[in-house]
Amino acid sequence: MAMIIIDGVNLEVQRIGSDKVGPLNAPLVFLHEGLGSVALWRDWPAQVCAATGRVGYSYSRRGYGQSDPVQDVRGVGRLQPDYMHVDAWEVLPKLLHALQIEKPILIGHSDGGSIALLYASRFPVSGVVVLAPHVIVEDVSIASIRQAKTAFETGDLRARLLPYHADVDGAFWQWNDVWLSDGFRNFDIREACRTITAPVMAIQGMDDPYGTMFQIDEIARMIDARASQSCDEKRVFLQKFDNCGHSPHRDQPERTTQVIADFLRNLP
Repeated sequence: MAMIIIDGVNLEVQRIGSDKVGPLNAPLVFLHEGLGSVALWRDWPAQVCAATGRVGYSYSRRGYGQSDPVQDVRGVGRLQPDYMHVDAWEVLPKLLHALQIEKPILIGHSDGGSIALLYASRFPVSGVVVLAPHVIVEDVSIASIRQAKTAFETGDLRARLLPYHADVDGAFWQWNDVWLSDGFRNFDIREACRTITAPVMAIQGMDDPYGTMFQIDEIARMIDARASQSCDEKRVFLQKFDNCGHSPHRDQPERTTQVIADFLRNLP
């Protein structure tokens, strides 16, 4: 585990896998969900790196894991509705530059999936894998996030998150407050997806309480529509898992790892 300073902020970064990987194998970069961190991925990134023969990196965004906290997160430090754009277009490029990574494979879950799509819309990548990403805000998402607020305030959610964040309250409220804000209801990154030229695999659980199949269907519609206009091959590959919720890598880790390995094996 290491700390890398980006714009004066210490970000927790973990390198995963062996040095004995081929020079043509683009590294994997894991982007966590709205309440995630390096530690909350547990050992799944290592499983993916082993299955694909690639080195990987995961990091905790500011305010999560052991990265620097956000000061006054419910006041002047409150996240703005474009916070994922900022992470994708300002923070992540600088972090990848510091790690000397030019064309990664991005693997993002939930918020991390949205950040992966936004990054790939402007910067070169070798491929993108998104697990339960958000391209718009759905009513089911807001309902589940309100339930999460209740679980954090009166249930056991805070205790369950406590081992994974140095500032568990900051981690929770920066995510929950912005998602429940009026301004965030206009979040929509579908137009940005149009400019993605790299292959994309999108995985969604049929029982996901935070989003419906509309999310990944829209990714395919936006990207493949442009590909067909330019006579390019299909770029988006959808995986819809039965008996699976918001976290395919936790609900069905072996299947998720396998479809990702197959997808990466067929990349140019």
